[in-house]
Formats: sequence, structure tokens, C-alpha cells
Amino acid sequence: MKIRAITGFFFIIVMLASVLLGHYVFDTFYLLLSGFCLWEFYGLVKKAGFKPDITSGILNGMFIYAAFGLITYDYLVFSLTTYAFDNHRLLVLLPVALSTIFIQELFKKSKAPFTNIGYTYLGLIFTIVPFTFFHALGYVEGTFNFHFPLGFLLMLWANDTGAYLVGSQMGRNKLFERHSPKKTWEGLIGGIIITGIAAYIISIYYTELTAQQWVISGVLISCFGTTGDLIESMFKRSIDVKDSGGILPGHGGLLDRFDGLLIAAPIVYAYLYFVTNA
Repeated sequence: MKIRAITGFFFIIVMLASVLLGHYVFDTFYLLLSGFCLWEFYGLVKKAGFKPDITSGILNGMFIYAAFGLITYDYLVFSLTTYAFDNHRLLVLLPVALSTIFIQELFKKSKAPFTNIGYTYLGLIFTIVPFTFFHALGYVEGTFNFHFPLGFLLMLWANDTGAYLVGSQMGRNKLFERHSPKKTWEGLIGGIIITGIAAYIISIYYTELTAQQWVISGVLISCFGTTGDLIESMFKRSIDVKDSGGILPGHGGLLDRFDGLLIAAPIVYAYLYFVTNA
């Protein structure tokens, strides 16, 4: 318990620093974090007996994050002497880069080439894409604003805390017992309520959204964050592992800590971009 508490304290400090120290730190930190999550995912898949193309997958993952990261800026361009390069043109290279995952498998003697290809792509979808959306939250208004990613993290933590406290004290009805035996409907409802309260408090200080919009974002984070947790549990059970890794003593691996972000970040970004027009 002591090791878990110490790890949790430093984890929170690092995460807060990642959004408060400016956009260069924010961009770089989540590029590296998404890469490590992908590497952890491939490691788990490899232990289960499959053979994803780790090198190609990670290189493509970094390219996806960087390409979409650059176009989240407000009309940011590279100026090369008298020539200006529009960042959106980088996306043209994406199909070429992703095709290498298929092409490389032609040169391997594998009994299940498309299984390897499938897991390589699944890693990109499961880890890189969500972090790309989370990164985009910082630029949803065009320029960097840490209020959105920080608010997201605070509400995600509020949901985890509320679900744990209410579930451990009042939990009776199992949510998805075959995937996560400890999760209960009472815990889910408790997480939603605590997150809603946290969202309202955030709305007092961060006025880019109305209180209602922050609360709706919080409810989305609670529901889809819990869904992400369940999906990660389903993945681990399918390959018969308890924790995704041991990089965080007392907390497991990176995927164990960011499972709630994997589904929630794209949903919240879509809500902010298309519904609130943030």
C-alpha cells in the first residue's frame, strides 16, 4: 500500500506537469507516452504467442501522432526560406507509411501473416489514436489551452476515485463480472456523480465551456472511461495476464493507468469539436 501511494503521488505530479509546463512539454510527453503504451501492448501480444511488427508499428504510431499533432495548430506552417509547407500535406504520406505493415509481412515466413498484421494495426488503434485525440484536446480552440486536457484528467481521476469509494462501500450488483469482477453498477453511478461535481467545480475556474457542457463532458468521461477500463480488462483476460506491465510499482503498467482515456478521449474531443464548437 505504501509503494502504491508513493507511486500514485509521483504519477499525479508528472501528469500535472505534462499539461502545465507549456505546449512543447505537452506535445513531447504524450508522444513518448503513447509510444511506450504501444510498446507495452505489443509486448503483451507477443507473450500470447503472436508476432506483431513492433518496429514498423511504433514508427507508424509516432508518425500518426506527429502528423495529426501538427495539424491541430491554428494554421501552423513550416517556413523553408521562401517556401511554406502546409502541415496537412503530411497526411498524404500516411497511407504509404501504413502500407509498410502489409508489405513487410510478405518477406516473413509466418503461418498467420494477417493475424500479425491485425495485431500491429490494433495496437495503433488501441493506443496511438486515443492519445492523438487527447493531444488534440489541448488545441481544440486552435491554440494551446491546458484547461481542456487538465480538466479531462481531473474528471477521469474523479471518476476512478468516486467509483472505487462508492463501489467498495455500497457495491452489490456486478457491472461486467466476467471481465472485471470488482466493478459494480453502484460504483459506476457513484463515479458519475463525483465526476459531475468535479466538472461543476472546474466550470467555475475554466469558463471556456458552460457548467452544463463541462458536466456533460464529465458524464461522457465516466461512462466511456469505465468502458475503456472494461475493454482493457477483456484484452488482458483474452491473453491471460493480470497486469499490462510493472513500470508503475503497485499500479501495474501504463495501459492499466490510461485505460480510461483510450475510449473517452476520442468521444470527448468529438463532443467538444462538433457539439460545443469549442
